[in-house]
Amino acid sequence: MNPPIHIVLSLSDWISLFGHYMLLSLMSIGGAISTTAEMHRYLVEQHHWLTPAQFNDAVAIAQAAPGPNVLFVALMGWNVGLNAGSWFAAVMGVVVTMSGIMLPSTTLTYLASQWLHRNRERRGVRAFKQGMAPVVVGLLVSTGIILATANAQTAKDWPLWALAAAAGLVIWRTRLHLLWLLAAGAALGWFQLV
Repeated sequence: MNPPIHIVLSLSDWISLFGHYMLLSLMSIGGAISTTAEMHRYLVEQHHWLTPAQFNDAVAIAQAAPGPNVLFVALMGWNVGLNAGSWFAAVMGVVVTMSGIMLPSTTLTYLASQWLHRNRERRGVRAFKQGMAPVVVGLLVSTGIILATANAQTAKDWPLWALAAAAGLVIWRTRLHLLWLLAAGAALGWFQLV
């Protein structure tokens, strides 16, 4: 784990963090992971509350852990709080980011799903569902680009890019279970081949 940085957060910073995550919640059409690019811009580039390594570690740990992938939001809040200097701030960071990302989208999803279910045969509802697919794909691609280029060594990491392209092709063209590809990638990493 990377050493924490030291930041000072005022009450207005906490409110701003909560408000930003509330807005991200309403943008998270493909799940919270689809807004990772904006989280990176806000936390790492704009406010410098997290280092790029802390940001990537939070995403990687949450994706590797069992359970919902939204846990990376809690890890980001935890790291922001630790960087502010206390365990209380770390817990506060988890509460602020998780409630910010969950409240609006959960409420909207609950209300919208009831309405969409009642009106599922309407032409506009069907068009909306079909139109959202490219938006979700675009958000996920932007997330992949942010995570892939975060360490700024993309030219030296061409074997990883080749492996990612090969894995994507295998996933797309075969019925091979994803866990086999993860195991193969882990073995290649273990033997330091990529």
